[in-house]
Amino acid sequence: MNDAQLILSPVAGQVISLGEVPDPVFSAQMVGSGVALRPAASDGRVEVRSPVAGKILKLHPHAFVVFTDDKAGVLVHIGIDTVKMKGEGFDLVAAEGDRVQAGDLVVTYDPAAIAAAGYSDVVPVVLMDSKPDSITSAHIGTDVATGDPLFELP
Repeated sequence: MNDAQLILSPVAGQVISLGEVPDPVFSAQMVGSGVALRPAASDGRVEVRSPVAGKILKLHPHAFVVFTDDKAGVLVHIGIDTVKMKGEGFDLVAAEGDRVQAGDLVVTYDPAAIAAAGYSDVVPVVLMDSKPDSITSAHIGTDVATGDPLFELP
């Protein structure tokens, strides 16, 4: 029996390596190892769901960290440089400090607002403070649905 914790996809899209993320903080794995997603095209708001069960440690319109019961922090960052949007186009559904299950809705966003601001909508999913290349995923280059497995915690 495998007790490893699965990290699930917070959005539907294509799984890419962090090296393909157009931001050196993520591409150089300065915050940790993981993968990223190119979200599937959407005509409406996109729902971003928790990749793990745990407590929402930090919650911003463009990013959140869920701290698992095993003391692992998983960061979901919606877009690159989207902090500069100051919450425009994002709606928080959960609150900082909430306990969530994997798959619970945390944030919704308007992909058109990110595009209009000129930012990338790529979504890094990172195990905070993990060593570079410590996360591997068999899903790089494939399309996943929301809730599909991305990688296992080491």
